[in-house]
Amino acid sequence: MTSAMGRNAVIVHAELSPGAQPDETDVLVQAGAVARALEDLGYRAVTVPFGLDLRQLASKLFELEPCIVFNLVEGLDGDGRLIHLACSILDHLGFPYTGADTGAMFLTSNKVLAKEWMGHAGIPTPEWIVQGGAPGAGPFLPGEYIVKALWEEASVGIDGNSVQEAASLPELRKRLQLRAEALGKPCFAERFIGGREFNISVIGGPAGPEVLPPAEIRFSFPDGRRRLVDYKAKWDEDSLEYRCTQRSFQFGDGDRDLLEELGKNALTCWKAFGLRGYARVDFRVDEGGRPWVLEINANPCLSPDSGFVAASAMAGLSYPAMIARIISDTLKGGAR
Repeated sequence: MTSAMGRNAVIVHAELSPGAQPDETDVLVQAGAVARALEDLGYRAVTVPFGLDLRQLASKLFELEPCIVFNLVEGLDGDGRLIHLACSILDHLGFPYTGADTGAMFLTSNKVLAKEWMGHAGIPTPEWIVQGGAPGAGPFLPGEYIVKALWEEASVGIDGNSVQEAASLPELRKRLQLRAEALGKPCFAERFIGGREFNISVIGGPAGPEVLPPAEIRFSFPDGRRRLVDYKAKWDEDSLEYRCTQRSFQFGDGDRDLLEELGKNALTCWKAFGLRGYARVDFRVDEGGRPWVLEINANPCLSPDSGFVAASAMAGLSYPAMIARIISDTLKGGAR
């Protein structure tokens, strides 16, 4: 990697509105942590909010002439559907940037498109249905379905009412429509897998992508409560949901084969979607021990208390070393 000494590195994140929610304001914590790491690595770190005034943004970037842009944009103007626009603009302007490229960002951020792509790649993902569409990945199966926003990340829109029971396809369609109207966002319904939940982080490396130590979300809810990582579990530290969904890196010998399979599946996702830099793949494992990919997060959260940072630390990577690995993977060509 070329010496960073004295060179500008720009951190971009979405402009925040006055009423921004915790899942949006967390990017300021990420930007601060990344900036400190970049300074430790010898860069001059500059943070630039990314808004819809693209001419102003381009002017600022050309003024700074960064050797790398650290992309923390998770949407624009409060709309997750625009997450890939940052990649597109940076491609157009000719600045190298971290994380997924435009195509991979679009594919992974539209959850149904991602599931269809997984199906083509032979990656197991739960059956689903979209508003007005046919069931995906097989015929309708009666049971529990979780309704999710099509574009949102960070458990936005997920709460205790997200899991719906449906005995027939018309009933599921009706429940999906009502839930989408309540959220005010395009939604889809995915067959709910009630088993164990795992996060598998992957980081680019000199020899290719490296699977970081696996993490499991250990549910400790009172009996009868669904095992679910909802919005409160991620963002409300005073809530029961937060306290009962703790991350663990401790496993017994009996999990060795399962963890190896999860790692292989995560690498398959990395290659199938052409990812680069860093990513996190979220799994559920059903009662029969079969893993299912729920989502692929191409640019996962980099707050110091995030799962990706915790997995990096478990692998012996300091925060600056982690950032250096992400940048290096970008500058040497990305997905392999």
